[in-house]
Amino acid sequence: RSLAGIIGKTEVMKSLGTGYRADAVRKARIVAAAFEQEWRDIEVHGVRPVIAAPPKRPKPAPPPPASPADKTLRQAFELFRTDPAKHRSRKTDLHYLNLIELTVGLWGEGRTIRSIDREASRELLDVLLWLPANAEKKFPKLSPLAASRMAKEKGLTGRLSPASVNGYMCKFRAVMNFCQNEGWIERNPAKGLQVIDRVRRRDKRLPFSAEQLRLIFDAPIYRGCVDDWAGYSTPGYAHPRRGRFWVPLIALFSGMRMNEICQLHVADIHRLDGVDCFFVTEGPSDADNGKRLKTAASERFIPVHPQLVEIGFLSFVEQRRTAGAVRLFSELQKSSTGYYSDPFSKWFRRFLERAGASREKTCFHSFRHCYRDALREARIEHEVALALGGWSSGNGSEGGETAAAYGRGYRAQTLYDAMGRIAYPDLDLSHLVPGQEATP
Repeated sequence: RSLAGIIGKTEVMKSLGTGYRADAVRKARIVAAAFEQEWRDIEVHGVRPVIAAPPKRPKPAPPPPASPADKTLRQAFELFRTDPAKHRSRKTDLHYLNLIELTVGLWGEGRTIRSIDREASRELLDVLLWLPANAEKKFPKLSPLAASRMAKEKGLTGRLSPASVNGYMCKFRAVMNFCQNEGWIERNPAKGLQVIDRVRRRDKRLPFSAEQLRLIFDAPIYRGCVDDWAGYSTPGYAHPRRGRFWVPLIALFSGMRMNEICQLHVADIHRLDGVDCFFVTEGPSDADNGKRLKTAASERFIPVHPQLVEIGFLSFVEQRRTAGAVRLFSELQKSSTGYYSDPFSKWFRRFLERAGASREKTCFHSFRHCYRDALREARIEHEVALALGGWSSGNGSEGGETAAAYGRGYRAQTLYDAMGRIAYPDLDLSHLVPGQEATP
């Protein structure tokens, strides 16, 4: 007899009672096996037996009630962020805020610090491994956790770099270390958790090639443009000399970082022992004109390169000083994170593309790599090179730190003599010398 005639229908539907794919696959196999046995029984006996419902997934045992002394994850993060013994930039604090939302979304508002174990820490690492880069822009309607799970399910590329993943895990470990020091947990469950970054640090960013440098400094803003705002890439008769003109040149001939240049005050350029110098210093973080440095080694003075003097930089500084300006490049705006470099970085990426100088693994920081190579080519003594670039010695030993603390450092004339040997023989900047501007 026909099975359909006995059952009374040609299709059989059964709810699996779950919204999770993995659980549904498991239950579907059980239901399919039960249906298979039913069809066999019907064929032999002509009777339709009752199919047992698939076993229900046992509910996880509720976590033990938290002690009043236990800190929730959010409480621990907030106490860590407001620790008076630490000072963090706005940008760093935003990274911690992002991490709070990610971990709370992963583990829930009521999750206590004491309940976070090694398995939970590995779960966080897995979420970070699949988190798309710039997830808040690419998937604005998804939480970071939802974006990570969606990327994992669809196998998306364009995820956070290993360096970024390790950066977040480093911050999570810092919070756990804080909790351990406060006595809220016995050990750090995330200790040592990270991913392998197979790209060598020196290969993450490359120096600009000679061709790229020529394309950069032959762009309309250096040859003649409409203006240095919306018309910087359009040839014209104007020769504006403000931030967008000077910042790349200063970077090439001083090795200064982007934010160090963008935040310069007029008073930061003055003479020391007869030598005109940049003074890279940090200002009060709560002031409108406050300045920030990356590391303690970043605070330094750098002689103004003779090529910058020839192009007219000191004349520009004097004009700003006569006008009573505080900031050297007052038209450059500060971002919500407190850095002048954030808006400038976005502009410079567009500038490279329009100048035809955009290449893989190169960006504004490539000027600093060019400068480091120029120091090597000039055979400048290692310790002098470190002083000119604001690099730490890389020696974390107590003896190295003690030795560095003795003396006052190099004289301005010594550094100026070294600076004068830095050159870019394949780069012709004669068109930037006042009076030599070419007509477009």
